[in-house]
Amino acid sequence: MAVLVLGHMNPDTDSIIAAIGVADLMTKRGVAAKAVAQGAPTPESTFVLEKFGLTAPEVVSSVAGQKVILVDTTERAQLPADLGDAEILGVVDHHKLGDVTTPNPLEMWVWPVGCTGTVIKAMYDFYGIEVPKGIAGGLLCAILSDTVMFKSVTCTPQDKKAVEELAKIAGVADVMALGMDMFKVKSAVEGASMKDLVFRDYKDFDMNGNKVGIGQLEVVDLSILEPVKAGLYEEITRVKGEGRHSVFLLLTDIMKEGSEMLIVSDDPSKVEAAFGVKPEGTSVWLDGVMSRKKQVVPNFEKAFKG
Repeated sequence: MAVLVLGHMNPDTDSIIAAIGVADLMTKRGVAAKAVAQGAPTPESTFVLEKFGLTAPEVVSSVAGQKVILVDTTERAQLPADLGDAEILGVVDHHKLGDVTTPNPLEMWVWPVGCTGTVIKAMYDFYGIEVPKGIAGGLLCAILSDTVMFKSVTCTPQDKKAVEELAKIAGVADVMALGMDMFKVKSAVEGASMKDLVFRDYKDFDMNGNKVGIGQLEVVDLSILEPVKAGLYEEITRVKGEGRHSVFLLLTDIMKEGSEMLIVSDDPSKVEAAFGVKPEGTSVWLDGVMSRKKQVVPNFEKAFKG
């Protein structure tokens, strides 16, 4: 039985491509592995998969009785409910360690870089295994997506070096043009439901015993979202009603390099405590804030402990 490689719920491009890359790498190391996902690819991920001839992972909701490798998360809230009935063999990630525990030692690659794809490129190098052309293209796109084309504070020199090397393997001449093509796809809202938009890149977190949801929509121009902003707010209000203390939705303008955050919370003062800016009505502009991982989640975790 193949080891399942999977990332977080509502998978983004990094989570999808990381599963594909690690499954390929493990199989070539003699451990049969299969990429799976906890949801269908987003429009951006679909664009990347099609461009580089990769197959979308099979969607699964249960991993009981399976051996698994986790990519792009170690947060129980973002993983299958029956993960406790599976055996975790490894973790490849670029986030803080979450609350997943194991009874046995495991292989861990957890680096403070902008994308899991950067870690995976280093793994291929470490094991002396050539990165396939298609997977190189996918990893390259995942890094561009996660680092917002190197604009995010999460971006490191290792991410840029990995992109340079992967571009040569994938035959990508203009990395930034590819990045803009991706973000144009990512910005598209026409035909998408409010639920699809909110959950395009959404994660739940446990913050001092409170369930807090944080979603993010990255666009090349915030005006694209103006016609759907009221609908997005209505949808996060519904999501909050499913038993959450708060739901925050970041509307990130990658050109202006900042985010408008929509707020639905039992205690909106947590926003001011986290960012030092008082919300105006149901939203707040956060200048320079582009990374949920590094600029939003840690601030809220401190605010919820306060």
